[in-house]
Amino acid sequence: MYNMLLRNETLAPYTAYGIGGAADYFVAVNTAEELAEAVGFARQEKLSYFILGTGANILIGDKGFRGLVIRNQSAHIEIANNILTAESGATITEAIQRSLNKDLSGLEHFAGIPSSVGGALWQNLHFLSPDRSKTVYIAEFLHGALVLLEDGTITTVPKEFFAFGYDESVLHHRDIVVLKASFQLVSNTPNEIQRIIHANLDWRSKRHPDIQQAPSCGSVFKKIDGVGAGRLIAEVGLQGKTIGGAQVSTKHANFIVNTSGASAQDVRSLIELIQIKVHEKTGHKLEPEISFVGEF
Repeated sequence: MYNMLLRNETLAPYTAYGIGGAADYFVAVNTAEELAEAVGFARQEKLSYFILGTGANILIGDKGFRGLVIRNQSAHIEIANNILTAESGATITEAIQRSLNKDLSGLEHFAGIPSSVGGALWQNLHFLSPDRSKTVYIAEFLHGALVLLEDGTITTVPKEFFAFGYDESVLHHRDIVVLKASFQLVSNTPNEIQRIIHANLDWRSKRHPDIQQAPSCGSVFKKIDGVGAGRLIAEVGLQGKTIGGAQVSTKHANFIVNTSGASAQDVRSLIELIQIKVHEKTGHKLEPEISFVGEF
């Protein structure tokens, strides 16, 4: 593992935001076995570590990360008996495509979300149902997972192990690493699966800023009591507000976009301003759904 390590690797290029300082140590892994080895190495050397997937839903500090960042590129996917098993670095987008190739339905509900499989379990990935009447969670399709526990044991666990909630799982509270995950899918017609994919992509493109043109980490704040965070932010007059290179998106106020060389501190300051103003004017306390990683 030592000879694979990079030192002082800038993390910004690996994130959806294009923001982030350097990691003391950095390694890319390509299989679940290599992922387990890298985590074991960090634990043995008593290094703080962070597993980096697609780089969405996170903000990495300008001062970088003191320890080891593990770039998870383990992406093998296989399908048998309507169960799709993917290594945790595989993207949800690739899992959807592989499901579609086998006329299997379930994961298409998350089309357009730039998440890895591991990240999806971390936050209990969710999106609106096709009729937009309820929320669909990744937990509904999870069959089980192969995980690395705190003591180094690798074991298979059922979905109940994850204690899923809204933007919540056991992974927030224990030093457990998902190596692979299996999803129970159902047969459906390609036309129906494609219909849901296209409807979701269209819904998102009309409402959310384009991550290529306006880099962001996704939605910044959790919903409160059924009230959309974006609505509250717009209500208090902060839509379009800028600090440095960071801006509250003019397309959807629950997105903070990197308009031109934003720093992590620009984004963090904007998040704090939003929390203060929304609380002052509406009484609601907005809670970030993104993770803050490293030193700010």
